Parts: sequence; structure tokens; C-alpha cells
Amino acid sequence: MLWSDPEDRPPKELRDVQAMLRRAGLVLAAAVILVMAVAGLR
Repeated sequence: MLWSDPEDRPPKELRDVQAMLRRAGLVLAAAVILVMAVAGLR
């Protein structure tokens, strides 16, 4: 790869969407664990 090649990074909009999806996945995983814990206590 030459120093003059453009950076191989996705555009800012795509990076923002990826970060949002990652956060949403973490929140969803935490919610599932919480629901399973509450269901197990009953």
C-alpha cells in the first residue's frame, strides 16, 4: 500500500450508525439478562 492511497475508513455517517448499533446491542443484551434474572426470581 502506498502512502498516497486514500484512507480505508468508512464515511462518518456509517461509523456513527455502527456505534449506535453497538450501543443498542449492549442495551438489548443487558435488558435480556435483567428480564431473565427477574423471571428466575419468581
